[in-house]
Amino acid sequence: MKKFWGLLFVFLLGLSLTGGISVQAKEKNSEKKTEVTIYLVRHGKTFFNTTGQVQGFADSPLTDKGITQAKQVGKGLKDTKFDLAYSSDLGRQRNTAKLILAENEKKTPKLSEHDGFKEWNYGGFEGKTNAEMWTPIFEANDLKFDEDWTDYDKLVNKLGDEGVADAIAESDPLKVAESYKDITKRGQAAMDKVVADAKKKKAKNVLIVSSGSMIPTLLEMLVPGEYQGEAIDNCSVTTLKYKDNNYSVAKINDTQYVD
Repeated sequence: MKKFWGLLFVFLLGLSLTGGISVQAKEKNSEKKTEVTIYLVRHGKTFFNTTGQVQGFADSPLTDKGITQAKQVGKGLKDTKFDLAYSSDLGRQRNTAKLILAENEKKTPKLSEHDGFKEWNYGGFEGKTNAEMWTPIFEANDLKFDEDWTDYDKLVNKLGDEGVADAIAESDPLKVAESYKDITKRGQAAMDKVVADAKKKKAKNVLIVSSGSMIPTLLEMLVPGEYQGEAIDNCSVTTLKYKDNNYSVAKINDTQYVD
C-alpha cells in the first residue's frame, strides 16, 4: 500500500510539473509572438525653437504652431489605440503628448513620465544661441553650421551620435553637460521600462514623446546604424517595431501629419 501511494504521489507531481512547464512555454511563446509598434514623436515647435536657442533640460512653451502640430499628429493617429503613453517631465514633451492623446478616438492610457526621454543636458549652453554651441564643433570638423542644419548629417556621419554628444560635453564651459554614456544610461532604463510595461499589459501600440537629439540616440541604441543624421522635425513620427526582443525601424522622421 505504501508503494502504491508513493507511486501515485510521483505520478501527480509529474503531472503538476509538466503542466507548469507547459503553461510557461505557452506564455513564453505568446510573449515572443507579440509585436509592439512604438511611435516616437518629437515635441511640437517651441519658443526656443523659434528663437534659435539651445534647449535641452531647459524648457520653453509650445508656440501656437507647436500646439497646432501636436493636434495634427493626434488627428492623424486618432484611430490608433495606444495602450501606453510616455514623455518626460519637460513641459514641451508632456503637453505635446496630452494634445495628441486628446484627439484620439479610442480609450487612452494615463501618461507616464520618465527622465530617460528628456532631451540631452547641454549644461552651460542651455539658453545660449545654437550658433554659440554648434559653430565651433562644426568648424573643428571642417563643416559649416547654419540654422537650416545643412551639414548636420555630415557631422553625424563623421563623429557618430556618441562623438557629437561628447564634443558638446567637452566644450561645455561649466562642465555639467551630459556625456554620451550618461545619456544612453537613462535612455536604456526608459526603454527597458517601456518593454516591461508592454509585456505586462500585452500592449500593441506605444506613444513616446521625446526630443530632437534624444530620439536619434534611442535609435542608435536600439537599432545601431539605422540613423544616418536625418533631421528629426517638430512633431515628426519615427516608428519602431519590437518583437522577439528585437527592434526594427519602420519610418524615421515621418512628417505626413504636419506637412
